[in-house]
Amino acid sequence: MMQLIKNADVYAPAHLGLCHVLVGCGKIMKIFPGNASLHEQTFLDLNISTKDLDGKKMIPGLIDGHVHLTGGGGEAGFRTSVPPIPLSNFTLAGVTTAVGVLGTDDCVRSTASLLARARGLREEGFSSYILTGGYHVPVTTLTGSVKEDIVHLDLCIGCGELAISDHRSSQPTFDELVRIAGDCHVANLMTGKAGTLHLHMGAGQRRMEMVKRALEETEIPSRIFNPTHCNRNLPLLEEAMELALLGSTIDVTAGTGKKGGGGGPTAAEAIRRYLKDDRMLPPEKITCSSDAGGSIPTFDEQGNLLRLGYGTSANLLVAINELLHPTDGSDSLPLDVVLPPFTSNWATLLKIDDKKGRIAEGCDADLVVLEEAGEGVSVSDVMAMGVWHVVDGKAVVKGTFES
Repeated sequence: MMQLIKNADVYAPAHLGLCHVLVGCGKIMKIFPGNASLHEQTFLDLNISTKDLDGKKMIPGLIDGHVHLTGGGGEAGFRTSVPPIPLSNFTLAGVTTAVGVLGTDDCVRSTASLLARARGLREEGFSSYILTGGYHVPVTTLTGSVKEDIVHLDLCIGCGELAISDHRSSQPTFDELVRIAGDCHVANLMTGKAGTLHLHMGAGQRRMEMVKRALEETEIPSRIFNPTHCNRNLPLLEEAMELALLGSTIDVTAGTGKKGGGGGPTAAEAIRRYLKDDRMLPPEKITCSSDAGGSIPTFDEQGNLLRLGYGTSANLLVAINELLHPTDGSDSLPLDVVLPPFTSNWATLLKIDDKKGRIAEGCDADLVVLEEAGEGVSVSDVMAMGVWHVVDGKAVVKGTFES
């Protein structure tokens, strides 16, 4: 059924002001200005339902670009493997698109199981993609080749998360790293997919050393390299920001940092530092993801596990609220400045900006309605592909095996 969403204060993510949005066939069909004369009877005659938001803010569905769809973890034995993430864990957090990755465990979990889980979520009305590979080299693939996985698997859009500068990595050599990056680049040229190499950045002292060397010594474009967990510590974040100046998109992780149990800045602090940097860093070259389903471990200097948590997409909204309403005395940022790292920047990086990350005619009807909640905002309603999954803060569409 077509639906007219009336009186929405639209952030697309640019602020459009009060609008009426017509949705049908899973797409945004038309956006009317708030002062447009709408003939209610016409919509009734066409069997178009209406939903009046009465001035509430409406934003694009959030994109979570680093998610362990099949679960992650396993660093402290098999009992610490995190289970797969159910559908409503995403939608209740305002997420309508997720990119699945494998991490430390690329033995028990595989590209095949990740692809199957992504397809299952799509059957439940949720948009999902995957990256082939995991922490280690040789890279875990389905076809035996990173390039062929990206070329032949419909939902595979890149490779990752390949671990470097981390004691849990397979300590890939420079030649191994650039060979994988080269395969990603060629697959990008062949398919038009993102072809990114999503790099798990650990706490090792080498930090971005191999990536910077690759940009100096090879012809691989900087856009292929996409480091994540860049807010793990301040020196790593500084090197990541230098990489953004060269054209790479860097990713920070919500739920880590000082408030999340790590030693580096929180995602909100990292984004604010990036946007306020005197070098005028390109605002489209930073994203934020949650590492949902992945373990968030803390190790001692010998690699022994001290404590273990796991990520959740709900941390994205925490980061958004920290940017909108900081509690540390920092300047508040406007919503249209805050949203791109969670929406349009991801869509551009993943080459899905013709349908995701924006509220525009022709884009997928992935919409989130926000309501004021104390010193921040909360998710009120969520539409994914034209279907309301969350209404008044409650999941009305759930995954197949959710109670």
